[in-house]
Amino acid sequence: MQADIIESTRRAEFIRGAKDTIPMMVGAAPFGTIFGVVAIGAGLTPQAVMGFSAIVFAGSAQFIAAKLFADGLGIGLIIFTTFVVNVRHALYSASLGPYMKDFSQKWMLPLAFWLTDETYAVVINHYPTDAPYKRWYHLGSSISMYINWQIWTIIGLVAGTQLEGIADLGLEFALVVTFIGIVVPMLTTRPMLLTAIVAGIVSILARNIPNNGGLMVASLVAITVGIIAENYLPSAEPSPLLDGDLP
Repeated sequence: MQADIIESTRRAEFIRGAKDTIPMMVGAAPFGTIFGVVAIGAGLTPQAVMGFSAIVFAGSAQFIAAKLFADGLGIGLIIFTTFVVNVRHALYSASLGPYMKDFSQKWMLPLAFWLTDETYAVVINHYPTDAPYKRWYHLGSSISMYINWQIWTIIGLVAGTQLEGIADLGLEFALVVTFIGIVVPMLTTRPMLLTAIVAGIVSILARNIPNNGGLMVASLVAITVGIIAENYLPSAEPSPLLDGDLP
């Protein structure tokens, strides 16, 4: 009984959220390092690089903004481009909305600021459970990702001023591998598997749309296909990834 009480505390849930985010932190580490390298190479000062990670806290948007800065584009276009890239967070928010609708602003605002692809992937699987203090679990994931990103940005910043060619090592691929490991176990039904396949195909076909617009196109098309599939393919029917059958 005493152990159950300890496990149900806010602190325990906070720590659990941080621990469950460790695989994502490992995957984001090289990505943050490469950003620090790229940003310094783009001509940003160390203070500006750290400001990017501390205030923007969005890897893909930071990379694009650094590149546009290096190309000499105006601040207005940089802000607009990063806004478009981060529109996908509206989809994340819509997904989390039913679980967070009763949160006060003192919870909603910081969790909204700290919302990233990685934290979303972790907490979206936790909210439907019966675990207590879910907001503390979410907070633990958010803060651990935030601190992790700042640390690796600093490491990349230092490496960018000391080492040559580090940006060409392809270290950012570790983040892709991490997301594959997170997503695949979630494809437990045929509609979910079909949605993932469509998202992958459309993202490849639409990869040349400016400002990463292909990401939004792929998301919207896949969501539409998923909704249609839910009406024709029973959601309880196991995914072929689990039962070994073909769709």
